[in-house]
Amino acid sequence: MGSFPSGIRHDYKDAPPAAAVRPLPAWLWFAAGISTPLIAAMVLILVSTGSETAAVPEIDDLSRAADPVVIANTSQTGFEPLIPDRELSGDRIRMIVGRGDSLGEMFRRHDLSLRDLSEMVELPDAGYYLRMLNPGNEIVVTHDTGRVQSLEREIDDFRALRIVRNSDNFSAALVERPLEVRAAGAHGVIERSLFAAAQDAGIGDPLIMEMAEIFQWDIDFLKDVRAGDEFTVIYEEIWSEGEKLKDGNILAAEFINRGTPYRAARYTDAGGAVDYFTPEGRSVRKAFIRAPVDFTRISSTFDLARRHPVLNTIRAHRGVDYAAPSGTPVRAAGDGTVGFRGARNGFGNTVVIEHGGKVTTLYAHLSRFGDIRVGSRVRQGQTIGYVGMTGLATGPHLHYEYQVDGVHRDPQTATLASSEPVYLADADLAAFRSIAAPLWLELDLHRPTEFRATATY
Repeated sequence: MGSFPSGIRHDYKDAPPAAAVRPLPAWLWFAAGISTPLIAAMVLILVSTGSETAAVPEIDDLSRAADPVVIANTSQTGFEPLIPDRELSGDRIRMIVGRGDSLGEMFRRHDLSLRDLSEMVELPDAGYYLRMLNPGNEIVVTHDTGRVQSLEREIDDFRALRIVRNSDNFSAALVERPLEVRAAGAHGVIERSLFAAAQDAGIGDPLIMEMAEIFQWDIDFLKDVRAGDEFTVIYEEIWSEGEKLKDGNILAAEFINRGTPYRAARYTDAGGAVDYFTPEGRSVRKAFIRAPVDFTRISSTFDLARRHPVLNTIRAHRGVDYAAPSGTPVRAAGDGTVGFRGARNGFGNTVVIEHGGKVTTLYAHLSRFGDIRVGSRVRQGQTIGYVGMTGLATGPHLHYEYQVDGVHRDPQTATLASSEPVYLADADLAAFRSIAAPLWLELDLHRPTEFRATATY
């Protein structure tokens, strides 16, 4: 054998010649033949006794935390309805799931029984919540020298899974967290932008977007909003055990646009339908919404003498282009029937909806279609497709057209066709007025004194 100065053998061909390999003695072959079945028998005995490590590979594989995901609701059937009220003795361990963690690894780190973990994972439905771990999840275990007495795992803001040891097994249940709903209010004045004003007022973007959706039939929040406009919202806050979990629904809102006030309050009718209504009991909804997509900017307006950005020729632009990221949902501007769904020349993937009163709307350059087909009835706000840049397009956007009796109208300025206003029935109107009266008062009280004098209703 050659020498290797580095101490590492690199020449894999440098092996001893066949003649140098000496055969094993006969007695060693005999010992190996006797010991092999004995070793196999011992392995079978160890497996059949239920060694705690037997189930660990499966637990580790199924409960390893990855990037956060949305956990869908699952059936609660199979959970024991009652959890013992007795006080469980033992030490409490609070474990926070880290990236790549598994329950098996966390149990090993704290010297907790893997056999107990294996039994809990096998509980009906409970195993789903023990396997689906995300970084940041909190798991609290009470144990007695490693023997698990109870395990609690938060599922979401409102529920937790609790597993407790009974006399000879474990039982599991979903526990509802005690919730408290508080009413809160905020007022803002627009100076730079709507979202900046919301931040100054101490409310988040989701709440201000919900307010914009309430008034979207009356106000184009990209085009109509001006500095000096103001808003007031009365909304729910969801609390649990002294901690605010999230914002809830808007109960009432007011937006004053260029001196014109718009007010609405939330109401649930006897059939469970939820909507927002004006002080007169009229639904805020109208036949058409101004913008059928959440957009970042208007990239091209209605212009009958526009130069086409791709063809570089003068070609009328009979609609409005709303720039938005690819995949943004596109909504039907009003109720109607799908008259066309497919590719159309430079428009690419296109949907045409036929509405009553000889009104049609067109949605072009879609990346893909929603769950619709020609002849389908669609409701206002239903997703009919997704923003893309199919056809002749230089970037992802929605091209939207509004036609009346075959004549193109500017969707931003045209008087949109209206349907008969929807009012609450007499039976609901009295209940709505009773619920809304204190909300109108709250709106007034949350407006600073200098702004109250300017309000006219």
